[in-house]
Amino acid sequence: MQRASRMKRELQMLSTEPPPGITCWQTEERIDDLRAQIVGGTGTPYEGGLFSLEINVPERYPFEPPKMRFLTPIYHPNIDNSGRICHDALKLPPKGAWKPSLNISTVLTSIQLLMTEPNPDDPLMADISSEFKYNKQLFTEKARKWTQEHAVQKNRGVVEGNKENTPDQKSSSRKREAFGTHQEAVEPPKRSCV
Repeated sequence: MQRASRMKRELQMLSTEPPPGITCWQTEERIDDLRAQIVGGTGTPYEGGLFSLEINVPERYPFEPPKMRFLTPIYHPNIDNSGRICHDALKLPPKGAWKPSLNISTVLTSIQLLMTEPNPDDPLMADISSEFKYNKQLFTEKARKWTQEHAVQKNRGVVEGNKENTPDQKSSSRKREAFGTHQEAVEPPKRSCV
């Protein structure tokens, strides 16, 4: 029952004092199934985009980290085509940095920071990482294009709407899955985040 009381407090804090550029809410009445949106940072290739995330809170939370993935396609060295995120705060030690003192808000803030400052030395997508390191202009162009295609147009209804899981979000998720399948056939194998 520790998860329920902890989540109640966290959701209250997220609704009254959300971090800048981040919103998070509960889907239906399930406390373990959340949705979040992160606004792309100013001066980054993700500027003007609204990126949706799915958050699953495990039974042993806060002793286990939440599972998060992007629903909105994003061109990033640390996020793969399925939306999985390579970030220390989402993994238990010794390989990760999760600890019970962290919370959903701090993890979302650190993911927002990862969008601003990718970590090409611990990539989930090796090809995007090398592009980020050795051809930053090409990386920036592609990331901007993906933001325009997936995060600006697809989520317009969500920005103006009431944050519910709209058909636009669902179709974006399906498009991401279809796109990811096509992309895997074209791209070289990716290194797993360790």
